[in-house]
Amino acid sequence: MREAQASEVRVIDAAFVAGAVDDASLPPPTMAEVAFAGRSNVGKSSLLNAMMQRKSLARTSNTPGCTRQINIFEVRCSDGLSLRFIDLPGYGWARRSKDERAHWQKMIESYLTHRASLRAVVALVDVRRGVEEEERQLIEFLALPRPVSERRPLEIVLVATKIDKLSASARKPAVERVKQAALAGGIQGAKLIGFSAVTGAGREDLWARIRAAVL
Repeated sequence: MREAQASEVRVIDAAFVAGAVDDASLPPPTMAEVAFAGRSNVGKSSLLNAMMQRKSLARTSNTPGCTRQINIFEVRCSDGLSLRFIDLPGYGWARRSKDERAHWQKMIESYLTHRASLRAVVALVDVRRGVEEEERQLIEFLALPRPVSERRPLEIVLVATKIDKLSASARKPAVERVKQAALAGGIQGAKLIGFSAVTGAGREDLWARIRAAVL
């Protein structure tokens, strides 16, 4: 059963607008953007669909590395808030060639470092697996300073996905382990949101963090 929310953010329009394979194919940076990054099969597409209140706008797959481009969605809420959600390719592409993996890494790092309209990065970790080497590398990369020309610091939002897969008693210590690993990776003051695309837990907390980052 989906958890009721007292002040649910209502999305009135959400649409896929572009798929970029390099910097040149990104749309102009005219709207605030929030990027979503995480290991393949971490539940990123399910989280995006839950955030946008759509069943299958972001494609889900059991095949690692299904997202092979930067997917851009434009989202408009009932209170007038408009922004873009950026679905980054999942990392951990064991089945892809070395050249393809290198291309994706370069593309993602370029976007995260230089995109002028990027306001926040939502870093996803499967709460059952915790922070492994790929997540540790992402956290350490996000903790690095961006170019000094940036007007505002990048907001880092950590999300532990699939908390519905754990018992109620196991959730809190599992989430805390992810948080401590993020702190060890250099993200000071890290706060972590437990999320379930099945029950809706964490959706409004995540929207609150996103809203604070883009406004």
